[in-house]
Amino acid sequence: MDKTVRTRFAPSPTGFMHIGNLRTGLYAYLFARHNGGKFILRIEDTDRERMVEGAEEMVYRTLAAAGIEYDEGPDRDGGCGPYIQSERAGIYREYAEKLVELGGAYYCFCTKERLEGLHGENGTHTYDRHCRGLSAAEARARIAAGEPYVIRQKVPDGIVSSYTDMVFGEISVSSDDIEDGVLLKSDGMPTYNFANVVDDHLMGITHVIRGTEYLSSTPKYNLIYDAFGWERPQYMHLPPIMKDAARKLSKRYGDANFEDFIAKGYLPQAVVNYVALLGWCPKNNAEKMTMAEMIDAFGVDGISVSSSIFDEAKMRWLNGEYLKAMSEEEFFAAAKPWIERSKAGGKFDEREIARLMQTRVDVLGEIPDKIDFLDEFGPYDLSMYEHKKMKVDIEVAKKAVEVSIGAIERVAEWTEDGIKQAVAAAAEEAGMKGGQVMFSMRVALTGQPSTPGGAIEMAAVLGREESMRRLRFSAKLLKEHTAAE
Repeated sequence: MDKTVRTRFAPSPTGFMHIGNLRTGLYAYLFARHNGGKFILRIEDTDRERMVEGAEEMVYRTLAAAGIEYDEGPDRDGGCGPYIQSERAGIYREYAEKLVELGGAYYCFCTKERLEGLHGENGTHTYDRHCRGLSAAEARARIAAGEPYVIRQKVPDGIVSSYTDMVFGEISVSSDDIEDGVLLKSDGMPTYNFANVVDDHLMGITHVIRGTEYLSSTPKYNLIYDAFGWERPQYMHLPPIMKDAARKLSKRYGDANFEDFIAKGYLPQAVVNYVALLGWCPKNNAEKMTMAEMIDAFGVDGISVSSSIFDEAKMRWLNGEYLKAMSEEEFFAAAKPWIERSKAGGKFDEREIARLMQTRVDVLGEIPDKIDFLDEFGPYDLSMYEHKKMKVDIEVAKKAVEVSIGAIERVAEWTEDGIKQAVAAAAEEAGMKGGQVMFSMRVALTGQPSTPGGAIEMAAVLGREESMRRLRFSAKLLKEHTAAE
């Protein structure tokens, strides 16, 4: 590429960071970094009625969590600011009036009532170009008289506006199908159609990356570039992300929010990795990739023209792979807040719980449900000791639990290895199979039919004192049961 690549991410602060928006920003970032270029953040807040308090801060927070670093933005001036559109109103007015002088736009004084009375095909309000023929002198006089107005694009008649999209190829639209849309509203704020063109030009954006909803309207934007005599950027339009074959991903159908997924216990880097694969496939078909690896592999030729299905099960799997690849210390740091919010938090060895969980969860948010049972020990159904394959019944379990108690009493070093060796030796001395003792011991320690670890792991988590208390409690239950019979 001849000049420095400059891409931009221009979210509107009208709500949370939808997964589709995040992907757009991510691809713009990957493309810029892959080509040694710059990535710019611009806040498009001209739709004042739809703005949500705190949404702008959420944009910065999300990008930071996702590891998407912008080179220029509201807090990083690269000489093209301001980077917040509401602070650029004077710029838009200047260029809108210049476009009128160049013949690419005109002043329109039509009232709201008149516009609402216009009906095109299918009941749409299609502007009839009523003010297009006004002379410059009449327009100036009406403006001087204080009459409200907007500035509209003057779309040329009878031409075809074409461009080559980097993903979808040649796109052409007849100018006869393009309305003379509003560029500058009566309050002096620009429409998206105008602001993004002016900003992209003034900020030197070389590649515009956005969703396919703009695929067919881009020829309209290109006519503005042409009217100014500006060089058009290159375009890369991205197919939609779908909830299923019929519905686009939407907050109406569940979690489509980056921060919601983080709150559920997904790792930011795993979410970003998965989002990258929604519509793009690297040449080596890799699935788990670091940001550096994605930057190195990213290319337009890997982007699909087809929509992609958001599959949370696949993202869960990928997140699980990230958790398994962590060091023990890294996983403990990530898991600790989730352990602390469980019923077992603060009551048992949290490092042992983390070690137990690392290969047994795909999402950190699963941890509380999986370990709450540790704090819920009490009278339980003794039928859980019945196991035909292990050849365990109440009588066998009664003996096995007593053997376990003896084993625990002799453990010198309270580690999984130390506990395991003591239990194995005690079982052998008692003439019992190790599996019988281990199975019975696990039930006696937890009162559960299944647990995310065996007897040894459970004992290590519970600690010597609590393990002994529970084993003695269970031995008493078993003894009372056989006495009652």
